[in-house]
Amino acid sequence: MYLPLIALMQRQHGLVTSRQLSASGLDANDVRRLVSHGRLTRLRHGVYADREVWDALDPFRQQPVLRVRAAQMVLRSRDHAFSHDSAAIPLGLGAPDPRQSLVHLSRPKVHGDAVRSGVKHHLAPFQPQDVVEEDGLRLLVTSRTALDMVREHGRAPGLAACDAALRQGVSRAELAAQLARMHAWPHSRCMRWCIEHADPLAESYLESLVRDFVLELGIGAPECQFGLTDGHTTAFVDIRVGRHFFEADGLLKYPSGNPSGKDPDVVRAEEKRRHDFLTGFKLGSSRLTYVDLFAGRRPALARAAREYADTCARFGTDISELVPYRAFRTRPRIACNAGLVQLPTPMHQGGYSS
Repeated sequence: MYLPLIALMQRQHGLVTSRQLSASGLDANDVRRLVSHGRLTRLRHGVYADREVWDALDPFRQQPVLRVRAAQMVLRSRDHAFSHDSAAIPLGLGAPDPRQSLVHLSRPKVHGDAVRSGVKHHLAPFQPQDVVEEDGLRLLVTSRTALDMVREHGRAPGLAACDAALRQGVSRAELAAQLARMHAWPHSRCMRWCIEHADPLAESYLESLVRDFVLELGIGAPECQFGLTDGHTTAFVDIRVGRHFFEADGLLKYPSGNPSGKDPDVVRAEEKRRHDFLTGFKLGSSRLTYVDLFAGRRPALARAAREYADTCARFGTDISELVPYRAFRTRPRIACNAGLVQLPTPMHQGGYSS
């Protein structure tokens, strides 16, 4: 009886609207029962997701994209494009906290920025060439979205978005051209700063945030992916200033089930050998986590300043004798996929029962 509904949800990435449920013969009590039994989950007013599909999705990328799709199913206006976080996440630019992100869309005709039912509407004109369609979603292009992230979230997240844009092949000139079309828009100075300081060698969102942290220290221009080799061992650090390096420590490599698939004790031993190799060249180091960057930023800045000063006192800042040992990376190790992640289809094959 409900096989047509199953097929419909599979075509819609596991989503279904209240109207479609009603048209399939389910009344409000049936829908409440499906939600209470864990078969459906409500994403927004009038749109539900297959609970099994939803729970299987990555909360940092796939779930936010599905929330965007849910909003698209009930939006009446078609003069919009998804923007800001809602374009940055599927385009691979990252966002401060994708799990909590609103759905963002830009429209040429709206009475100022406003949040309605979890959707933030931006009055922000765009050109036809600023829109790209990715798997059924109209998104503002990467260059425009990177600058929108600067305007929405400020310097550090904006720098991360511009880093990611360059990493994907967007040129600095393209970012500058987008900025030129934003004449007299707010936050133009911050957008210009992010364009000037963006670096495609930053390999992750966290590395970009750490580089912003290092720039705040005011100790000099940071270099990304500084590498050293002795002919047998080669190691790269995330960021270097003088003879001091800064590491972005996301901690993902330590728990069991880490991306490398290695035992955490093996990972820790490898990190220790790598650290010993690098400090053997008379380099100092600082490790920084998300907690340091946000919850404990002020004490972390003080600690990093002390560690950098200690390195300078012990080893100075000149690295000219390291030239014979330099190793260079011309592109980041991490391949960046700008396309949308394909979402799994519902797994329930027996139909919905009330």
